[in-house]
Amino acid sequence: MTTDHATETTRFDQPGARRAFGTVRFFLAAYAAFSAAVLLTVLVLALAGHPVTAFVWGRSGGVLASAAVTYWLAGRAARGARWAYRRVRILTVVVPIAILAIDLIPGALPPWFIGLQAVCALAVAAAAFPANGATLRAAFGRGTYRTEAGSAR
Repeated sequence: MTTDHATETTRFDQPGARRAFGTVRFFLAAYAAFSAAVLLTVLVLALAGHPVTAFVWGRSGGVLASAAVTYWLAGRAARGARWAYRRVRILTVVVPIAILAIDLIPGALPPWFIGLQAVCALAVAAAAFPANGATLRAAFGRGTYRTEAGSAR
């Protein structure tokens, strides 16, 4: 079964889908910016002589790396990669839960760090609503997606 390329392009280029992807990417960019701010805060505290555990360093770097990967996936999805869209849908739901679950381990992290990480979790959770919304799900309906080379499949 072949898909008409013109029909497929229309689904991805319609204003609703573009606007939804713009919103997703905005919140994921905020997630990345907040994650970078957390890592910078940890760096400044460490340089000022405050105790910073390896766990805090690892969490900061890991959350920033996840923000970069999720933003990259959203960019690929916005260009029609269904595999990337599916991952963005999953990550925008799972990542905030994982961030909060780890942050709530008693005594593992300082309160200031938990607060900053909660802001990160809120940003990525906000991206979950348009990412899992009807507009983008319709744009990625079964049988209508672009392959790596950009051709209809």
